[in-house]
Amino acid sequence: MPTERNPWPALLALVAGVFMILLDMTIVAVANPAIMTDLHADISQVVWVTSAYLLTYAVPLLVTGRLGDRFGPKNIYLIGLAVFTGASLWCGLSGSIGALIAARAAQGVGAALMTPQTMAVITRTFPPNRRGAAMGLWGGIAGLATLVGPILGGVLVDGLGWEWIFIVNVPVGVLAFALAVWLVPALPTHEHRFDLPGVLLSGIGLFLLVFGIQEGNSYDWSARIWLMIGAGLLVLTAFVVNQARNAGEPLLPLGLFRDRNFALANIAIAAMGAAMTSLMVPAYFYLQAVREMSPTESALIFAPMAIGSSIASPLIGKFADRLHPRWAPAIGFALFAVSVFWFSALMQPNSALIGFLVAAGVAGFANGCVWGPLSSIATHNLPVQQAGAGAGVYNTTRQVGSVLGSAAISALIAARMTANGLGGGQVAEGGAGTGPIPEVVKDAFSAALGQSTLLPAGILLIGVIATVLFVRHARSAPAAAPTAAEPVKAHLGS
Repeated sequence: MPTERNPWPALLALVAGVFMILLDMTIVAVANPAIMTDLHADISQVVWVTSAYLLTYAVPLLVTGRLGDRFGPKNIYLIGLAVFTGASLWCGLSGSIGALIAARAAQGVGAALMTPQTMAVITRTFPPNRRGAAMGLWGGIAGLATLVGPILGGVLVDGLGWEWIFIVNVPVGVLAFALAVWLVPALPTHEHRFDLPGVLLSGIGLFLLVFGIQEGNSYDWSARIWLMIGAGLLVLTAFVVNQARNAGEPLLPLGLFRDRNFALANIAIAAMGAAMTSLMVPAYFYLQAVREMSPTESALIFAPMAIGSSIASPLIGKFADRLHPRWAPAIGFALFAVSVFWFSALMQPNSALIGFLVAAGVAGFANGCVWGPLSSIATHNLPVQQAGAGAGVYNTTRQVGSVLGSAAISALIAARMTANGLGGGQVAEGGAGTGPIPEVVKDAFSAALGQSTLLPAGILLIGVIATVLFVRHARSAPAAAPTAAEPVKAHLGS
């Protein structure tokens, strides 16, 4: 049951950590060329700098959500923040590509410990009718971080060196740790039994699936990769069967998915994660290779997206709770899809850049309609005792969606390059390191990228379908929330 103390100071203390986590998902892309040069690495090694973070972030999320329930979200958050901050310093001091990859893996573990706790604290400290505003702030920070990462990365790399994209986390992490100790309440814990078989099956299954998808292009989608992906799916199937048969306290309470809005929100957030990841890859290829922009210049093209998201998110959050749950996210997904179709049409050698700026502004407003309201809808009916598990499921879904989007867009760009007579070749992550291309192939190159951008636009339409199916929240007092032992019932309002 929500606490009586003012929950806003605690949320403000937590968003600093959330900002760092999500920033580090995008900030590295523009630093890849400098890292390659300084550490004498090849492109496949540099891709692992991002892949290691993504893997160790995605795999433990189900487990870390439940750890927060068992040992307290504040305690697990602080441990994760300490790991993340220390690993950031390790990244900045790394003298070899191997050390940097290892440090990024440690960063991912810290991020996985922190992320579910933030949503769990919101769920447990804000009453349902005030979570929209809280999630609006959370969504604004989340959207802003993922969009300004490349901009900040370009400025730091150009001005101070690639090491500073990591070192800058250290003072922020220390400040965030002090604020969390001071302002975040120590919430009651719940004596859950730890589901060891669930931990092992979910961890192994997610690792095999994510690793296979991430490395598919590196191994030309060989039989070994498909076997790994297939094995991951089989292990995850075994995990679901195990959870369904678990008569005690499973790691993944399948009763959560009896709530229609929670199930649909997970589909929608997977689509959002996949679309964001798969949009940025062709966009940065186009801006850097076709339009010959620097990393900072190309990132600034998306500045209206970041500004629009940061302005719209808190405004939308203030009145989202008074609307039918479907309206804000459905409008957001639809507008975002329109803007991405617009990006695709603009990907020509001599198109007006003002069109990109306007489309980016529309996309920013759309993001503000999605991130916060969608998180609020997903967690609105969760039992307080299962807040950590629900947050872990939600964040895992988003992260796996991001992995799927990254893998799919890389494979599609390679295929469209071949179809346009440019040959296959591997796709560098985020378009980083792509130099200017000859004038004679710019038309074909632009066409391949524009065609590939139709993928994230199409994925966003899945989000539109999922969100228009949302139903009204059940009208009940906060005290009537179900207990940990009670299943979450479907809400069938119109």
